[in-house]
Amino acid sequence: MQDFATPRSIVVGIDGSKAALRAAHWAVDEAVRRDVPLRLLYANIQDGARADVAGQLAIAESALRRAQSAIEETNRQVKIETEIVNQPPTKSLIRASASAAMVCVGAVGLQHFQAGRTGSTIAALAASAHCPVAIVRDRDDHYRQPAHDIVVEIDGAPDNGLVLGAAMAEALLRDAPIQAIVCRHVDDAAADGVGARRALADLDRRLARWKRQYPQLRVESVAVRGTLMEYLARRQRSVQLAIVGSHDRQHLGELVGPAGNAVLNGAACSLLIVNRQYL
Repeated sequence: MQDFATPRSIVVGIDGSKAALRAAHWAVDEAVRRDVPLRLLYANIQDGARADVAGQLAIAESALRRAQSAIEETNRQVKIETEIVNQPPTKSLIRASASAAMVCVGAVGLQHFQAGRTGSTIAALAASAHCPVAIVRDRDDHYRQPAHDIVVEIDGAPDNGLVLGAAMAEALLRDAPIQAIVCRHVDDAAADGVGARRALADLDRRLARWKRQYPQLRVESVAVRGTLMEYLARRQRSVQLAIVGSHDRQHLGELVGPAGNAVLNGAACSLLIVNRQYL
Protein backbone atom coordinates (compact mmCIF):
# COMPACT_ATOMS: atom_id res chain seq x y z
CA MET A 1 0.00 0.00 0.00
CA GLN A 2 1.21 3.49 -0.82
CA ASP A 3 0.57 6.90 0.70
CA PHE A 4 -0.52 9.63 -1.68
CA ALA A 5 -0.22 13.23 -0.56
CA THR A 6 -0.19 16.30 -2.76
CA PRO A 7 -0.73 16.95 -5.58
CA ARG A 8 -4.42 16.11 -5.52
CA SER A 9 -5.29 13.31 -7.90
CA ILE A 10 -8.18 11.99 -9.94
CA VAL A 11 -9.17 8.72 -8.28
CA VAL A 12 -10.72 5.86 -10.26
CA GLY A 13 -12.31 2.83 -8.63
CA ILE A 14 -10.98 -0.29 -10.36
CA ASP A 15 -12.63 -3.69 -9.89
CA GLY A 16 -11.74 -5.62 -13.04
CA SER A 17 -14.92 -4.70 -14.92
CA LYS A 18 -15.24 -3.08 -18.34
CA ALA A 19 -17.22 -0.29 -16.68
CA ALA A 20 -14.21 0.53 -14.49
CA LEU A 21 -11.94 0.62 -17.55
CA ARG A 22 -14.29 3.06 -19.24
CA ALA A 23 -14.28 5.20 -16.10
CA ALA A 24 -10.48 5.23 -16.20
CA HIS A 25 -10.49 6.30 -19.85
CA TRP A 26 -12.99 9.07 -19.08
CA ALA A 27 -10.90 10.26 -16.14
CA VAL A 28 -7.73 10.73 -18.19
CA ASP A 29 -8.92 14.09 -19.56
CA GLU A 30 -9.76 15.23 -16.03
CA ALA A 31 -6.24 14.45 -14.83
CA VAL A 32 -4.53 15.98 -17.86
CA ARG A 33 -6.52 19.21 -17.57
CA ARG A 34 -5.50 19.65 -13.94
CA ASP A 35 -1.96 18.30 -14.44
CA VAL A 36 -2.42 15.86 -11.55
CA PRO A 37 -1.88 12.09 -11.28
CA LEU A 38 -4.50 9.54 -12.24
CA ARG A 39 -4.79 7.23 -9.25
CA LEU A 40 -6.19 3.75 -9.87
CA LEU A 41 -7.54 2.24 -6.65
CA TYR A 42 -8.52 -1.39 -6.15
CA ALA A 43 -10.34 -2.18 -2.92
CA ASN A 44 -11.82 -5.18 -1.11
CA ILE A 45 -8.74 -7.24 -0.28
CA GLN A 46 -9.93 -9.14 2.81
CA ASP A 47 -7.73 -10.21 5.70
CA GLY A 48 -8.39 -13.26 7.84
CA ALA A 49 -7.28 -16.83 8.27
CA ARG A 50 -9.82 -18.17 5.75
CA ALA A 51 -9.22 -15.50 3.11
CA ASP A 52 -7.17 -16.34 0.03
CA VAL A 53 -5.10 -13.19 0.35
CA ALA A 54 -2.53 -14.23 -2.24
CA GLY A 55 -5.23 -15.04 -4.77
CA GLN A 56 -7.07 -11.80 -4.13
CA LEU A 57 -3.86 -9.84 -4.46
CA ALA A 58 -3.12 -11.48 -7.81
CA ILE A 59 -6.60 -10.57 -9.08
CA ALA A 60 -6.19 -6.98 -7.91
CA GLU A 61 -2.75 -6.60 -9.49
CA SER A 62 -4.04 -8.05 -12.76
CA ALA A 63 -6.98 -5.63 -12.85
CA LEU A 64 -4.69 -2.66 -12.19
CA ARG A 65 -2.22 -3.78 -14.87
CA ARG A 66 -5.03 -4.03 -17.43
CA ALA A 67 -6.31 -0.58 -16.54
CA GLN A 68 -2.84 0.97 -16.62
CA SER A 69 -2.05 -0.65 -19.98
CA ALA A 70 -5.33 0.58 -21.46
CA ILE A 71 -4.55 4.14 -20.39
CA GLU A 72 -0.97 3.98 -21.64
CA GLU A 73 -2.25 2.86 -25.05
CA THR A 74 -3.97 6.24 -25.42
CA ASN A 75 -0.51 7.91 -25.44
CA ARG A 76 -1.79 10.67 -23.18
CA GLN A 77 0.78 12.39 -20.98
CA VAL A 78 -0.59 11.50 -17.56
CA LYS A 79 1.11 10.14 -14.46
CA ILE A 80 -0.51 6.91 -13.28
CA GLU A 81 -0.49 5.76 -9.66
CA THR A 82 -1.92 2.48 -8.37
CA GLU A 83 -3.04 1.35 -4.94
CA ILE A 84 -4.53 -1.79 -3.42
CA VAL A 85 -6.36 -1.50 -0.09
CA ASN A 86 -7.88 -4.09 2.24
CA GLN A 87 -11.08 -2.14 2.79
CA PRO A 88 -14.53 -2.36 1.22
CA PRO A 89 -14.93 -0.22 -1.92
CA THR A 90 -17.26 2.30 -0.29
CA LYS A 91 -14.98 3.03 2.65
CA SER A 92 -11.82 3.17 0.56
CA LEU A 93 -13.26 5.51 -2.08
CA ILE A 94 -14.71 7.87 0.52
CA ARG A 95 -11.35 7.92 2.29
CA ALA A 96 -9.54 8.59 -0.98
CA SER A 97 -11.98 11.38 -1.86
CA ALA A 98 -10.63 13.49 1.01
CA SER A 99 -7.44 14.16 -0.97
CA ALA A 100 -8.86 13.90 -4.50
CA ALA A 101 -10.01 16.47 -7.03
CA MET A 102 -12.60 13.97 -8.30
CA VAL A 103 -13.56 10.33 -7.84
CA CYS A 104 -14.68 8.40 -10.93
CA VAL A 105 -16.45 5.03 -10.94
CA GLY A 106 -18.09 2.91 -13.58
CA ALA A 107 -21.87 2.87 -13.46
CA VAL A 108 -21.98 -0.94 -13.41
CA GLY A 109 -19.06 -2.78 -11.87
CA LEU A 110 -18.47 -6.10 -10.20
CA GLN A 111 -18.39 -4.50 -6.78
CA HIS A 112 -21.06 -1.90 -7.46
CA PHE A 113 -24.02 -4.08 -8.41
CA GLN A 114 -23.99 -7.29 -6.46
CA ALA A 115 -27.21 -9.21 -5.88
CA GLY A 116 -29.31 -7.70 -3.12
CA ARG A 117 -27.47 -4.39 -2.88
CA THR A 118 -27.84 -2.69 -6.25
CA GLY A 119 -25.68 0.40 -6.48
CA SER A 120 -24.79 0.46 -2.78
CA THR A 121 -21.22 1.62 -3.37
CA ILE A 122 -22.29 4.39 -5.72
CA ALA A 123 -25.15 5.57 -3.50
CA ALA A 124 -22.94 5.77 -0.41
CA LEU A 125 -20.15 7.45 -2.34
CA ALA A 126 -22.49 10.05 -3.83
CA ALA A 127 -23.80 10.91 -0.36
CA SER A 128 -20.52 10.98 1.57
CA ALA A 129 -17.61 11.81 -0.77
CA HIS A 130 -15.46 14.84 0.01
CA CYS A 131 -15.07 15.84 -3.66
CA PRO A 132 -17.09 15.71 -6.89
CA VAL A 133 -18.07 12.21 -8.02
CA ALA A 134 -18.38 11.08 -11.64
CA ILE A 135 -20.46 8.00 -12.41
CA VAL A 136 -19.37 7.07 -15.90
CA ARG A 137 -21.60 5.49 -18.51
CA ASP A 138 -20.14 5.17 -21.92
CA ARG A 139 -19.83 2.99 -24.97
CA ASP A 140 -16.63 1.09 -25.69
CA ASP A 141 -15.73 3.86 -28.14
CA HIS A 142 -15.34 6.21 -25.20
CA TYR A 143 -14.59 9.31 -27.24
CA ARG A 144 -17.81 11.26 -27.67
CA GLN A 145 -18.72 13.40 -30.63
CA PRO A 146 -18.90 17.14 -29.82
CA ALA A 147 -22.61 17.21 -30.73
CA HIS A 148 -23.51 15.40 -27.51
CA ASP A 149 -24.65 17.95 -24.96
CA ILE A 150 -23.73 18.51 -21.35
CA VAL A 151 -26.88 19.11 -19.29
CA VAL A 152 -26.67 20.96 -15.99
CA GLU A 153 -29.66 21.14 -13.66
CA ILE A 154 -30.23 24.50 -11.93
CA ASP A 155 -32.75 24.75 -9.10
CA GLY A 156 -31.89 27.94 -7.23
CA ALA A 157 -29.90 26.16 -4.51
CA PRO A 158 -26.84 27.81 -2.91
CA ASP A 159 -24.46 25.41 -4.67
CA ASN A 160 -25.69 26.31 -8.18
CA GLY A 161 -22.65 28.53 -8.75
CA LEU A 162 -20.33 25.56 -8.20
CA VAL A 163 -22.48 23.40 -10.45
CA LEU A 164 -22.43 25.96 -13.27
CA GLY A 165 -18.67 26.39 -12.91
CA ALA A 166 -18.24 22.64 -13.25
CA ALA A 167 -20.45 22.61 -16.34
CA MET A 168 -18.35 25.30 -18.01
CA ALA A 169 -15.11 23.46 -17.26
CA GLU A 170 -16.48 20.16 -18.57
CA ALA A 171 -17.81 21.80 -21.72
CA LEU A 172 -14.40 23.31 -22.43
CA LEU A 173 -12.70 19.99 -21.75
CA ARG A 174 -15.05 17.94 -23.91
CA ASP A 175 -15.78 20.49 -26.65
CA ALA A 176 -19.50 20.26 -25.97
CA PRO A 177 -22.49 22.61 -25.86
CA ILE A 178 -24.28 23.19 -22.56
CA GLN A 179 -27.96 23.02 -21.80
CA ALA A 180 -28.77 24.64 -18.46
CA ILE A 181 -32.18 23.35 -17.46
CA VAL A 182 -34.72 24.23 -14.81
CA CYS A 183 -37.28 21.50 -14.12
CA ARG A 184 -40.93 22.46 -13.69
CA HIS A 185 -43.48 20.25 -11.94
CA VAL A 186 -46.82 21.86 -12.87
CA ASP A 187 -49.92 20.04 -14.12
CA ASP A 188 -51.73 23.09 -15.54
CA ALA A 189 -50.28 23.99 -18.95
CA ALA A 190 -51.18 27.70 -18.74
CA ALA A 191 -49.70 28.07 -15.27
CA ASP A 192 -46.65 26.15 -16.40
CA GLY A 193 -46.15 28.56 -19.31
CA VAL A 194 -46.06 31.57 -17.01
CA GLY A 195 -43.83 29.81 -14.51
CA ALA A 196 -41.51 28.60 -17.24
CA ARG A 197 -40.99 32.13 -18.57
CA ARG A 198 -40.16 33.38 -15.09
CA ALA A 199 -37.83 30.46 -14.46
CA LEU A 200 -36.05 31.06 -17.77
CA ALA A 201 -35.65 34.76 -17.03
CA ASP A 202 -34.07 33.94 -13.67
CA LEU A 203 -31.86 31.29 -15.25
CA ASP A 204 -30.72 33.69 -17.98
CA ARG A 205 -29.70 36.19 -15.30
CA ARG A 206 -27.65 33.50 -13.59
CA LEU A 207 -26.01 32.50 -16.86
CA ALA A 208 -25.14 36.02 -18.01
CA ARG A 209 -21.78 36.30 -16.25
CA TRP A 210 -20.81 32.77 -17.25
CA LYS A 211 -21.53 33.55 -20.90
CA ARG A 212 -19.38 36.67 -20.64
CA GLN A 213 -16.59 34.67 -19.03
CA TYR A 214 -16.78 31.85 -21.59
CA PRO A 215 -17.89 33.45 -24.88
CA GLN A 216 -16.53 30.50 -26.85
CA LEU A 217 -19.11 28.14 -25.34
CA ARG A 218 -22.63 27.59 -26.63
CA VAL A 219 -24.93 27.80 -23.61
CA GLU A 220 -28.69 27.32 -23.92
CA SER A 221 -31.27 27.76 -21.16
CA VAL A 222 -34.28 25.42 -21.20
CA ALA A 223 -37.37 25.12 -18.98
CA VAL A 224 -38.23 21.43 -18.72
CA ARG A 225 -41.65 20.09 -17.79
CA GLY A 226 -41.10 17.09 -15.54
CA THR A 227 -37.97 15.69 -13.94
CA LEU A 228 -34.35 15.53 -15.01
CA MET A 229 -34.64 11.78 -15.53
CA GLU A 230 -37.69 12.20 -17.75
CA TYR A 231 -35.87 14.81 -19.81
CA LEU A 232 -32.78 12.63 -20.27
CA ALA A 233 -34.97 9.71 -21.33
CA ARG A 234 -36.61 11.92 -23.98
CA ARG A 235 -33.22 13.05 -25.29
CA GLN A 236 -32.49 9.51 -26.51
CA ARG A 237 -28.73 9.20 -26.00
CA SER A 238 -27.86 12.72 -27.18
CA VAL A 239 -26.54 13.86 -23.77
CA GLN A 240 -23.08 12.74 -22.73
CA LEU A 241 -23.01 14.15 -19.20
CA ALA A 242 -25.55 15.40 -16.66
CA ILE A 243 -24.29 17.62 -13.83
CA VAL A 244 -26.16 18.12 -10.57
CA GLY A 245 -25.55 19.54 -7.11
CA SER A 246 -25.52 17.47 -3.94
CA HIS A 247 -27.86 19.39 -1.62
CA ASP A 248 -31.03 17.39 -2.41
CA ARG A 249 -30.28 13.93 -1.03
CA GLN A 250 -33.64 12.51 -2.13
CA HIS A 251 -33.00 13.63 -5.71
CA LEU A 252 -29.51 12.14 -5.61
CA GLY A 253 -30.90 8.89 -4.26
CA GLU A 254 -33.29 8.70 -7.20
CA LEU A 255 -30.55 9.42 -9.73
CA VAL A 256 -28.14 6.77 -8.40
CA GLY A 257 -30.84 4.25 -7.43
CA PRO A 258 -32.35 1.51 -9.61
CA ALA A 259 -34.76 3.81 -11.49
CA GLY A 260 -32.15 6.46 -12.21
CA ASN A 261 -29.60 3.84 -13.17
CA ALA A 262 -32.00 2.34 -15.70
CA VAL A 263 -32.77 5.73 -17.26
CA LEU A 264 -29.16 6.91 -17.37
CA ASN A 265 -27.92 3.60 -18.73
CA GLY A 266 -30.56 3.77 -21.45
CA ALA A 267 -29.48 7.32 -22.23
CA ALA A 268 -25.77 6.37 -22.13
CA CYS A 269 -25.33 9.45 -19.96
CA SER A 270 -22.67 9.90 -17.29
CA LEU A 271 -23.48 11.76 -14.07
CA LEU A 272 -21.28 14.31 -12.27
CA ILE A 273 -22.27 15.17 -8.70
CA VAL A 274 -20.69 18.43 -7.57
CA ASN A 275 -20.59 18.48 -3.79
CA ARG A 276 -17.45 20.48 -3.08
CA GLN A 277 -15.41 23.16 -4.81
CA TYR A 278 -14.80 22.00 -8.37
CA LEU A 279 -11.10 22.42 -9.11
